[in-house]
Amino acid sequence: MLKSHCICTHLRRAARGVSRHYDEALVGFGINVAQFSLLRHLQRLDQPSISVLAESMGLDRSTLGRNVRVLEADGLVALAEGVDLRNRIVLLTEKGLARLVAATPAWEQAQDALVSNLGEGQRDELVRLLEQLA
Repeated sequence: MLKSHCICTHLRRAARGVSRHYDEALVGFGINVAQFSLLRHLQRLDQPSISVLAESMGLDRSTLGRNVRVLEADGLVALAEGVDLRNRIVLLTEKGLARLVAATPAWEQAQDALVSNLGEGQRDELVRLLEQLA
């Protein structure tokens, strides 16, 4: 591996490795970690608009829209008209909630493995540094 002082290079490499770790944990559930995260955001938010959901996830609307369409095709989410006809809301379906509930223990095991590897103190510091960069 080439040595680099580029923060972006190291963050991207780490992000790919961490995503791969979670994706492997979720493989039996038919969703990846990005989809799991989207479903979890829908569970926490009260029928968000696409804009609100994109903002809460730190994604642009077009990227979120592509991800939502995949989950919609699988019946895990549904789109509905909002109060303002220019805004659409994203709904977690019963099938989506069931998938999320089923996958959560696998996600938790993946999370626990990473925390065990880092230790809680380093995990907290990593989260603090990432929030600072975001």
